[in-house]
Amino acid sequence: MQKFVHLHVHSEYSLLDGMCRIKDLPKRAKELGMESIAITDHGVMFGAVNFYKECKVQGIKPIIGCEVYVAPRSRTDKQSGIDDRYAHLILLAKNQKGYENLIKLVSISFTEGYYYKPRIDTEILEQYSEGLICLSACLAGSINQAILQDDMEKAKEIALWHKRVFGEDYYLEIQNNGLAKQVLVNQKLIELSHELEIPLVATNDAHYLKKEDSYNHEILLCIQTGKKMTDEDRMRFEVDEFYIKSPEEMIEYFSNVPEAIENTVKIAEKCQFDFEFGVTKLPNYDVPEEFETHEAYFRKLCHDGIKERYGENPSQEILERAEYEMDIISKMGYVDYYLIVWDFIHYAKSVQIAVGPGRGSGAGSIVAYAVGITDIDPIKYNLLFERFLNPDRISMPDFDVDFCYERRRRSH
Repeated sequence: MQKFVHLHVHSEYSLLDGMCRIKDLPKRAKELGMESIAITDHGVMFGAVNFYKECKVQGIKPIIGCEVYVAPRSRTDKQSGIDDRYAHLILLAKNQKGYENLIKLVSISFTEGYYYKPRIDTEILEQYSEGLICLSACLAGSINQAILQDDMEKAKEIALWHKRVFGEDYYLEIQNNGLAKQVLVNQKLIELSHELEIPLVATNDAHYLKKEDSYNHEILLCIQTGKKMTDEDRMRFEVDEFYIKSPEEMIEYFSNVPEAIENTVKIAEKCQFDFEFGVTKLPNYDVPEEFETHEAYFRKLCHDGIKERYGENPSQEILERAEYEMDIISKMGYVDYYLIVWDFIHYAKSVQIAVGPGRGSGAGSIVAYAVGITDIDPIKYNLLFERFLNPDRISMPDFDVDFCYERRRRSH
């Protein structure tokens, strides 16, 4: 039976900050008698899949998460001195929907919110909160910052907002790191927990595997900040407590709040997300409302394209070839794939971005030629569709598409 689960852990993918190698995390958890462990890298999820696979190999339950950066205002605000003061927040994927929302948030943090760090904001956090478990994070969390500024009203306001958004999946995070500030914050968080009826959870914000790794971690921080170990003003953690502690160490330290330890196990049990490998997953393609199915729209494009390429009365050979290809494409589940490729090529041509005529085995498809994915007539050149797609092919087919290098990154 599990006693404690680490839910705040930084791997090597918290670049120049985390020192825990992916392959070593589940191994260390197993050595310490733990059955689960999470990964919560700063702002990114680069290590999630490898971490998941390594945990499965070693018989440890993986919990996929991220320590996101939250903008003080909107993610689109980027004013120096204000918007570079982001807060930390821990998000864990409870289920498939939670994972989808987590990767959505992390993606938006880069594409829309990047300013010094990839940032989200409360607007999209509320929009994509389903299926996520939220922890209030380290001393850099917004509640903890309010506490350190002696603004308990603000701390309560922030905590209640998160409770409203995440409900029973929101936890106030207390840590065991020996910092004087943390001791104060822990006391106030325990008081808030009782007053606002928000559960506590114990973490250790692990950045390295073992206590003796703390010196090497300081060197890593120097590399990150361009400092030397002899520099008095260099960034440092001050203590050597940010490692993967044993359940016994955590239980002893939080003996006055045993529920904070128990909740780590409850959260781990809540998290029931698994990756599905070996299955092709394509983006959903939205077809016009007048078509009942994606295939109906696909076939309409094909039939119209055949007439445009070969005239109003194409030969029986062409019609049979087109029907044969459409049947294979449909049976193998690649209707949306054709539609997606057609869509971006059609768009490029509509804004005068030069597109190549097509090359590789994809040029053997008369359907691709009909809808304008390629501009090479497979009938004229006696090209085989089966080289591109056939029922015996295991891997997903791909079109080789060339766009003009001058405008392929933008549409204007």
